[in-house]
Amino acid sequence: MRFRRDPLANPEQLISMVHRYVSYRVGDGAEADDITSDVFERAIRYRDSYDPARGEPRAWLIGIARRSIAAAPRPLVVDAGRYDTQAPGRLDEEVEQRMTLRGALARLSDRDQELLALRYGADLTARQIGELLDMKVNAVEVSLHRALACLREILESEGIEAARGLLASL
Repeated sequence: MRFRRDPLANPEQLISMVHRYVSYRVGDGAEADDITSDVFERAIRYRDSYDPARGEPRAWLIGIARRSIAAAPRPLVVDAGRYDTQAPGRLDEEVEQRMTLRGALARLSDRDQELLALRYGADLTARQIGELLDMKVNAVEVSLHRALACLREILESEGIEAARGLLASL
């Protein structure tokens, strides 16, 4: 009998990583919390199906998260391409930057959003993303570069002066 490592042995780091990825994909708040909970509920239920020969626990969990996001009901958005970054009252600069960045990210293709979420939300390396998406490392790196260039173009076309600062925050 082959010894199987527990994929949930370090839950704090894994929960944080999955939550960052999910938040990157669906936004902060209750929806991200619910999806993250769903991911770990499924992971606990199917813990025995984890095969370390097929990848790291984080890749296994991101795979579960991707399916949970796809299955989650999406709220109705009237104009998904644009977000109002101005709110009444005074917003903290970081909150305003996040809203601006989220609006620009929403205008990217689903593939570019996914790549950026895996890289910057889940903090996966190009190699890990390649394994997860069945892509070569070089293809992942080129795709990430292009996605960032597209994001930069969106921010600059909207006259966002802080485009470089926003991208530096990734």
